[in-house]
Order: sequence, then structure tokens, then C-alpha cells
Amino acid sequence: MRVFVTGATGLVGSAVTRELLDAGHQVTGLARSDASAAALTSAGADVQRGTLADLDEIRAAASAADGVIHTAFNHDFTDFAASIATDRGVIAAIGDTLAGSDRPFVIASGLGGRTVGRVATEDGEPDELDHPAAARMVTEQGMLNLAERGVRASAVRLPPSVHGAADAHGFVPTLIQAARTNGAALYPGDGANRWPAVHQLDAAHLFVLALEKAPAGTPLHAVGDEGVPVREIAESIAANLGLPAKSAPADEMAERIGFVGSIFALDIPASSAKTQELLDWHPVQPGLIADLDAGHYFGGHR
Repeated sequence: MRVFVTGATGLVGSAVTRELLDAGHQVTGLARSDASAAALTSAGADVQRGTLADLDEIRAAASAADGVIHTAFNHDFTDFAASIATDRGVIAAIGDTLAGSDRPFVIASGLGGRTVGRVATEDGEPDELDHPAAARMVTEQGMLNLAERGVRASAVRLPPSVHGAADAHGFVPTLIQAARTNGAALYPGDGANRWPAVHQLDAAHLFVLALEKAPAGTPLHAVGDEGVPVREIAESIAANLGLPAKSAPADEMAERIGFVGSIFALDIPASSAKTQELLDWHPVQPGLIADLDAGHYFGGHR
């Protein structure tokens, strides 16, 4: 299968690209820089130069493909509304291109902020949350509605933590840097609220399975750890940095840590039971705490 991948050199997209190539698919990756283009070429993929704003190039690459995986997202939390708008523009452009073809189109969506205080399931109704992360739910629903236009659309909902040795800019590195800045790894209240997590390689495998066989209109959960108490995350970070782990008021987490702090204060466990049954997907990589304690996030290995 000829597959067009956006975000093909990112944390998730690079692993998706590698898995697609290993499975015998042909890959064309969107590259906005010479370095990204060189990385794709070295991996054995073709290159489509452009950015998420270059919709003509994106349409052309999607038109030439047998399927599309969209993992790119601008994680600029200083203007999250603009990032959402760009994402919707890309999805609309690809959706229009694939309409009526029954070709697969898989996007990366999010679990952060979907439900609070209860386990999110693939078919569960989201809460009506006053939280920026909830804006991606509207994007996702519009994308899944492409099933009504002859697109085999599916959405892989990623948890706040997609972790692994290649994770340099995600939520976990942000928490680590905040701990260094604050002189302590902070957690909200008693730290009993839970975060779901998945390893980069397990997530990549799910994207490929979705491309190959997910039914149209299907939401999927890329969840390995259903809910890790955030105090355990903070304590692991603290132990690895030689710093204390300290409680802070939940309503101060955004001020003390930034955008990620507001999500770190949420109780957002999630299940992947239906996804595992539907696609025979079973996470096999280390969980979040084991991955933290391996040491690679801190410049070494234990």
C-alpha cells in the first residue's frame, strides 16, 4: 500500500513510518525541513516537501496514496486555537481528496480532557469540559463523519503521555524540565488522579493496524497504562533527578508548570479494551513508570 504520512519524523510518526516500511508498505512523508527530508530518505521513505499550511501539496500527496495517516500537530500551547484550526484545515483537505474512494484515513486524536473522574471508553460520551484539550474532540468527530462520504476514517486517541526513548519534547520531558526549574517534582493535591499512557512503539503499531483494517467511523484508544497515579509519576521523576516530590494545589498547577500542569491536575483514566479486541492489538512495551525508571529520560540508563 502507498501511504502518505504527516508528522512522519515526529515521535509517533517516525515509529509509524518505520513500522509501515517494515511491513512492506511504501511511505511518502511530509517534510518541512532539509533535516526531516534527509531522515525520511535515510529510512527508505519518499518525501513530500511542505508544511501543514501547504494544502495543495497535501492534497496532491493524499491523491497519489492508497491511504493516509495524519499524525502531525502543532503543539504550540501559546496559541492552541490556531493549532486546532490548522489541524482541521488539513483534515478537511485530505477528507475532500479521499471522498468516495473508500481509502483509509487515520488521524491522531487526543484523550486528555475527554472525561474526568471516570474511565474513558471508545464509545463513551465525553464530558462537556471547559478545557482547551477538549477542542480536539470536535475535530475528531468531524473527521469520523467522513465515513458518510466514502472514506474509511478512524481516529487513534493518544493519551497525554506517549513515552519512549525518542521522546524529547512531549509532556513527560516538560514535567521533567518543570521539576528542574521548581526544584521539586510537583503533583496536584494528594496525587491520586490518574493519567493514561502508551509507549511510542505500541502506539505506532495501532496506527498501522487501523490503516489496514479499522472499520469506517471507528474511534480507537492507544492506551497501555489505563491510569497511572500522577504522584507516582512525580515520585519517579524526583527520584531520577535527586529532587523531592511535593504536593501543590491543583488550581496552581498551570501556573507552576504551564499548560501541561492543567492536564496533569485532571483525573482522566482510559481503557483500550474494545480496541484490543477489535484489532487484536495488545501493548507489549514497558509502561510509563518502568520507562521513566530506565533512565533514558534523564541522560542515562539504569
